[in-house]
Amino acid sequence: METISGVEIYPIISLTIFFTAFVLFTVWAFTYSKEKIKEISEMPLNDE
Repeated sequence: METISGVEIYPIISLTIFFTAFVLFTVWAFTYSKEKIKEISEMPLNDE
């Protein structure tokens, strides 16, 4: 890997993308409407 110039940036970019996606998903999960979560969780039990 020492022969490829600029290759050291790829792990940094990958980690940054993963960390950003993880943080955004965590924020979304904790701010999602509790009523909507309850409605979605009861969908398999409804006979509609």
